[in-house]
Amino acid sequence: MEGPDQRIAVGSDLGRSLVRALSLITLLAVLGLLGALAWLFVIYPDTDGPSSQSEEVVLEIPEGMTLHELAEELEERGVIRNASVWSLYMRLRGLDRSLRQGKVRFPLPMTPEGAARHATTQLGRIQVRLLIPEGFSRFEIAQRLEEYGVCSAADFLDATEDSSLLASYGVEADDAEGYLFPDTYEFDDRTRPRRVVERMLANWIRRYEEIQQEHAKELAKLKGWTTHDIITLASIVEREAAVPSERARIAGVFWNRLLSKHFLPRRRLQADPTVQYGCIAVPEAAESCAHYDGRITRAMLDDRDNPYNTYRHSGLPPGPISNPGKAAIVAVIEPEHHDYYYFVAEGGGHHHFSKTLQQHNTAIRRSAER
Repeated sequence: MEGPDQRIAVGSDLGRSLVRALSLITLLAVLGLLGALAWLFVIYPDTDGPSSQSEEVVLEIPEGMTLHELAEELEERGVIRNASVWSLYMRLRGLDRSLRQGKVRFPLPMTPEGAARHATTQLGRIQVRLLIPEGFSRFEIAQRLEEYGVCSAADFLDATEDSSLLASYGVEADDAEGYLFPDTYEFDDRTRPRRVVERMLANWIRRYEEIQQEHAKELAKLKGWTTHDIITLASIVEREAAVPSERARIAGVFWNRLLSKHFLPRRRLQADPTVQYGCIAVPEAAESCAHYDGRITRAMLDDRDNPYNTYRHSGLPPGPISNPGKAAIVAVIEPEHHDYYYFVAEGGGHHHFSKTLQQHNTAIRRSAER
């Protein structure tokens, strides 16, 4: 029979065993929690996101959208793998109270940390990679920059008209149209508009110097033609040539119209894109542009008040109407030599070229019948 002292000893041993067991469980729990936190903060942020065939996901984040709602949307769109884990990661870092608003682009694939950086303003600026296509006008570039969150369209357009900035890059024009070289650029979001223009102008100078070196002999033959003239004609070729292989041929048509004594009316390029550009750049100049919606009307073609109307004004328009790429500039310097004076779209971006007005009118009728 056990005495009181033996029962106390047994009870003490059980108590100590229980304490040790609880301590071990607590230790394991703490270690597990620390391990989970270590994974969440050290490994998880740089794990690969879901594979996707898309290049980016664009989300509109409205005011008042919760972190949970955003996470669910990002998971559904294939930006993150698990909405709950990403939400926890964001909350523990205190990033749930500084979500971006408006249109936000998530380039794919991206890590959870990348998604966090794009989703919140608290982690600072993000890198924005965007393509400025050949033939974009400065107005179209402004819209794209604003759409991608680089800078406001209005501020960019103001910067393109900064005379001191233009002079510092040797641009002798009222604005930077034609000298904003089309290319793929990387900017921080909220980049200063002046800095954006500087990058594009510097790129143009570098690329045009390459063209001057590669085509020195051909440029020497263009006596009386300034760089501004070449860029202006190239900007028209760029807007007209939907198919790259037709650039030199279309350039040849415009050269024929400018130089021929037989093409009537004399020296008129008769290019639709110039009329359209006038309605965008100086809409107040021509009454016919009052209700311009992207389509050309007969009244617009007849309006002499539009300074860019090459149907009513001979020679080149006041300046470039777009920002041409290297190929369009080279096409003007080395055009295709032929006897074509007319061209009309025939589908698929291609054109039918004609030597006489009669042939041209026939091609127009056939194009309309398709």
